Amino acid sequence: MSKTQIEKFTQLHTPFKRERQVLSGSGVEGNFDSQAVDCPFVFVHQDCFYMMYVGFDGMGYQTALATSSNLLEWEHKAIILPRLKTDERWDHVGAAGSWMLLESNGLHDLPRLKKLDNRYWMIYHSYPDKGYEAGGAVMGLAWTEDENLLEWHRLDQPVFTTKDGADWEKAGLYKSCVIEHEERFWMFYNAKRDEKWPWKEETGLAFSNDLIHWERYEKNPVLEVKEGSFYSQFISDPCIKHDGQQWVNFAFGFDGNHAQGALAVSNDLTVWSCGEHPLIPYGEQGELDEIHAHKSNVIYWDGILYHFYCACRYYKQGDLTKLEIFEGQYEFRCIAVATSNPVTIGEFN
Repeated sequence: MSKTQIEKFTQLHTPFKRERQVLSGSGVEGNFDSQAVDCPFVFVHQDCFYMMYVGFDGMGYQTALATSSNLLEWEHKAIILPRLKTDERWDHVGAAGSWMLLESNGLHDLPRLKKLDNRYWMIYHSYPDKGYEAGGAVMGLAWTEDENLLEWHRLDQPVFTTKDGADWEKAGLYKSCVIEHEERFWMFYNAKRDEKWPWKEETGLAFSNDLIHWERYEKNPVLEVKEGSFYSQFISDPCIKHDGQQWVNFAFGFDGNHAQGALAVSNDLTVWSCGEHPLIPYGEQGELDEIHAHKSNVIYWDGILYHFYCACRYYKQGDLTKLEIFEGQYEFRCIAVATSNPVTIGEFN
C-alpha cells in the first residue's frame, strides 16, 4: 500500500469510542427489538439526523427509524418495514434495511436522500426461515413518497438473488451498499459460500440502470478473505464513500473469533486494497465491543467523522437485551459510535 493510502487510513481513524451505546433494543417481549438492534444507516432528512436500523425479536429482522439532533442521543421513531401478516410473500419472515439511495457519495457531504421518479428508495434483504439470519437471504426494493418516511411500499419480487451467481455467493446474500456513479447504479454486497458453519463471506459487485435489473461484475468477488489476516473468514458489509481523492470502503473483517471494522481503498471501485490492521478493533474485556465491532456506517459533521457500528459483548445481568448467537452463548448487541475527535453534545444546524 502506498504512502498516500497509509496517510488516508490515519485521517479516517476514529479512535474515540463512546463508552455508552447510542441505541439499544427495548428488551420488551413482543417488541420488534426485544433481543437486539443492528445495522445502522445514518442520514439527514428535513433538518434532522435519522438512523435506519433493524431490530431482532427471535424470529427475524424488522426495520425502524430513530432520530437525533446531535448524533449521540437517539430516539426510536417508528417501524417502517414491519413483519408481514401473510406468509405467502418471500419476505414474510422479516426485512432488514441495508441502504437508501443518497444524493452524494462524498464522505464529507451530509448524506441526504435522493429522489428517483419522485420516490425515495431503499434496498433490503430478507431471510427465508425463522431465527437469527436463518437460511440464504435475497434482496428486495422498497420505496416511499411520504416525506415523513413512514409509509413504505415493497416490490412484489426480489431484485437480486443467488440465481446465476457464482460458487462464492451460492449460499445466500447479506447487506448491500448502492451508489450512483458514471450514470448507473453500483451495488456492493457480501455473500456466503457454504450453508453450514463455518462459512466464508466475501464482497461482490453488480450493476443496474434501474435498481431492479442487475448484472454481476465478471471479476467477482472484488474483496476476498485473506488467510492469516483479521479478515480470514469474512470481508463483509460494505459502506462506500469518496473522500475527494479515492474510494473508501468501511467494511468489516472476521477471523473466526472477532469481527472488526476494516478499511479498503480503490481508485476505480473494482480493484480494492484492504488495510492490514483493523480500523475499529474489538474492545477490552467488559467494553461494549469486547466481541465484535462491525457493520459500519459513517457520517462527517462539523469537522468530525462519526463511525457508527454494531457492538457486541457478552451478556451480563441488567442488560436490556439478550441474544443467543450460539447455544448457551448470549450477547448484548447494540449500536455504538466512535469519532475522529472527542465530542460534546451539540445541536444540528
